[in-house]
Amino acid sequence: MASISLQAVTKTYGSGKQSLQVLHGVSAEIRDREFIVIVGPSGCGKSTLLRMVAGLEEISGGTISIGGRVVNDLEPSERDIAMVFQNYALYPHMSVFDNMAYGLKIAKVPRDEIKARVDKAARILELGALLDRKPRALSGGQRQRVAMGRAIVRQPQVFLFDEPLSNLDAKLRVQTRLEIQKLHRELGITALFVTHDQVEAMTLAERMIVMNAGRMEQFGTPEEVYNRPATTFVASFMGSPPMNLLKQLNNRDFGGPEGAILGIRPEHLQIGSTGWAAQVETIEMLGAERLVYCRLGDETLTVRMEESLPSPALGQTLQLSPRPERLHWFDRATGQRIGACA
Repeated sequence: MASISLQAVTKTYGSGKQSLQVLHGVSAEIRDREFIVIVGPSGCGKSTLLRMVAGLEEISGGTISIGGRVVNDLEPSERDIAMVFQNYALYPHMSVFDNMAYGLKIAKVPRDEIKARVDKAARILELGALLDRKPRALSGGQRQRVAMGRAIVRQPQVFLFDEPLSNLDAKLRVQTRLEIQKLHRELGITALFVTHDQVEAMTLAERMIVMNAGRMEQFGTPEEVYNRPATTFVASFMGSPPMNLLKQLNNRDFGGPEGAILGIRPEHLQIGSTGWAAQVETIEMLGAERLVYCRLGDETLTVRMEESLPSPALGQTLQLSPRPERLHWFDRATGQRIGACA
């Protein structure tokens, strides 16, 4: 396996007045055997960045290195990477075994080695009983495992995943996430995984790159990104429900800088006898917890409550107070984090 280095990577389409820059100087150092998730909303540049690492998109500026070797001008086949796409891209007329073996046959790998590699990948992915089936006889989750198996048998330096779970239903997404985690533990793969789903990002990543409008907003562990968001964008994008960002409160009551945006996670609001007077507008029951959406002046405030607590009534006024050690402050003009989270 190998490390990946991104140095001031940019991407521009067109030229002159018609040019459009979609990536703005992305830099990151990805360690050998690390699982990195690139997460962000549609159109933020995450798939473009992945395709540039793969060699499927030209680099407009900067440097991409894999295993210490600059790959800017190398063809995809020369980069020693394997890619798993959103669509499975399986050959419908071939068996599972032949789909997984096809790339090795083209590379003229000896037949015995092909069988050994395919059998090992099938064992890891629990595909052993399906090797003789055609793709049409498989479920969506099984087809995605075949696509991953096809990448595994190539034994590349780097695995690239481009939203591979998007076509699966909710239950299969959870199951396949667990399989990808198991795969990473067993193979020690260096991987880049692109998703727009922040739950996928939080559960899979060792570290994550949060993208917004072609820029890297934050690069850190899931805990760092969730507990110390670098910007209001990260605070509002990472977390379900997102962080409350309040602009109209007197921040000096909490020791915060004047004129800043106050951030507080829904689980860090307490219901008591004193505090902000917020009126309940909507309640969502989610099994072990409920989300209570309240109106506080001109702003909406979300509160996470355990299911065991009494449910408030619609229209009821709650007294809410934030846990002081869980407050976040952001610059109103730039959206950048101010100071540290205590």
